[in-house]
Amino acid sequence: MGDTPNPDAGRAVADTGLLVAAIRAAESRREDRLFEDPFAEKLAGETGRRMLEEALATTGDKSTLQIVVRTKFWDEALLRATTHVDQVVLLAAGMDARAFRLAWPAGTVVYELDQPEVIAAKSGLLADASPRCRWTALGVDLTRDWTTALRSTTFDPARPAVWLAEGLLQYLDETAVHTLFDRVDAMSAPGSVLLYDVVGKTLLDAAMLAAVRESMARSGAPWRFGTDAPGELSTRLGWSANVTDIAEPGNAYGRWFTPAVPLDVPGVPRGYFVEATKPG
Repeated sequence: MGDTPNPDAGRAVADTGLLVAAIRAAESRREDRLFEDPFAEKLAGETGRRMLEEALATTGDKSTLQIVVRTKFWDEALLRATTHVDQVVLLAAGMDARAFRLAWPAGTVVYELDQPEVIAAKSGLLADASPRCRWTALGVDLTRDWTTALRSTTFDPARPAVWLAEGLLQYLDETAVHTLFDRVDAMSAPGSVLLYDVVGKTLLDAAMLAAVRESMARSGAPWRFGTDAPGELSTRLGWSANVTDIAEPGNAYGRWFTPAVPLDVPGVPRGYFVEATKPG
């Protein structure tokens, strides 16, 4: 998303996909699980399980809860959006198995974009599984212009699409975030939906997140971006935006550790979910 790729940083961010898979596998083993991901254990592998043990020892379970809540939230948002849009693009999909585990409406096509080595590894691990949609996985360099590669598939930019940028934006600098949104906008017909999560700037700078930030920096994947005006990332492009504090669904799911505070109260450390729509 900038023009200067850093292979080492890319590998480190890719490794976080193994951690996310391990967290999803752990949630799937709970009796009161919020979702079931039967592929997560295999996708996480020993590396993901080790990363989860280290994360729990270093930062406790708060960061893992955020991933559990966002998984459930985006599962539901994707299925809502695909009742009327049949193209889905998962940006930096990592070890996400939604193409294989969600009950997609008939005719849905899911495109996954990530580094070639990530796509190759996941495709190998899931070789014996059948996707529940038409599935196209693209190995691309997301630090470059990936739109040409997507256009080379059956993706049709003249028809609406649903985009998901999950757990991605915090690893980019602000310029790269805006470049990503510009590219999504250029590939989106009216009626398209963009789903993304954002770390609040107040939270990013808060002492309570220091251990997480230090852990991610040590692993080579520092958190670079946060904003407490997350809707503006899409409204500047003319999209409408519905912003949700993660604590709201987190409490509703019984998986959060602080009460939800109204969005108009300033100075609150929080993360955000944004559901944006390009007007028709």
